[in-house]
Amino acid sequence: MANGSDKRIGRMGETAWLYGVLLCSLGVCLSAKSGYGVSMVVAPAYVLHRFLSPHFAWVTFGAAEYLLQGVLLVALCVSVRRFKRKYLLSFGTAVVYGFALDGWRMLFGTAVCPLLWQRIACCAAGACITAFSIALYLRTYLPQQVYELFVKELTERYDLRLGRVKWLYDASSLLFAILLMLALFRRFSTDMIGVGTLLLTVVNTPLITLFGRLLDRFFTFDPAFPRFRAQFDRLFN
Repeated sequence: MANGSDKRIGRMGETAWLYGVLLCSLGVCLSAKSGYGVSMVVAPAYVLHRFLSPHFAWVTFGAAEYLLQGVLLVALCVSVRRFKRKYLLSFGTAVVYGFALDGWRMLFGTAVCPLLWQRIACCAAGACITAFSIALYLRTYLPQQVYELFVKELTERYDLRLGRVKWLYDASSLLFAILLMLALFRRFSTDMIGVGTLLLTVVNTPLITLFGRLLDRFFTFDPAFPRFRAQFDRLFN
């Protein structure tokens, strides 16, 4: 518990990262099972996975995710004209997330849910769980995935507005996913980019804000291992 009269559960700094990884991958898994499309951020990886997996079994959804995030990391280094050791940690987070995503898909299966109510439930649950996981990510000092790192580093490097950079990044991801899908499949498929994608676009930020307020009401996110936090900041910040 937190000290003094504060009744919130404390020292959740590291736990927030762990739950963030596990829940983010679960949310993406459920969104894919809904058949209504995945979020614009992960849509390029999903399109690539759907195209390559029939030919190369090792290109799972999770593998496509961290491979594309590796490419994005290189693009980040070129864009900001520098390299930091913490960039590799973000890629490490992406790899852990990718394996977790594949684990959830092994558990729940990869096929789209057959019943309408199941698809709607997966779509809604995926949106809520993903937003909750991002709210957790935002409260831990440990590295986020390359997606979030890219926006943050560009914003800080060139003194840009965070909201504008995030909007441009999301829009670029969506456009790239659509072009990639049309180039590879020669058609538009709503189970890759569909009504669920639009839903996530609209509700993601408000849900992140809502869940963030709830988390701050019941938890504090100071580190459980202060000495490790100090060493981490010294080495990677």
